[in-house]
Amino acid sequence: MSTADDGQPVLELDCRTMMCPMPVIELARHLADVEVGELIGVVAHDSAAAVDVPAWCRMKGQDYVGADVTDDGAPRYVVRRLS
Repeated sequence: MSTADDGQPVLELDCRTMMCPMPVIELARHLADVEVGELIGVVAHDSAAAVDVPAWCRMKGQDYVGADVTDDGAPRYVVRRLS
């Protein structure tokens, strides 16, 4: 696993086959698995995740860092745990 200070998620959730709202539910379920300040990535092909993850972060007071892609080209949404 990577560390938070190299800019990579310490935990990556593979939600490639999940449809809305499951990627956000998985994010909520696993947020406590990382320490405050660390990054968690949500890998999801469902296009709703591009809207749902930032919206969830706003509602829950977490930091939406942004989106990138995994090595296989899947969209990844990165969140920093703030609390």
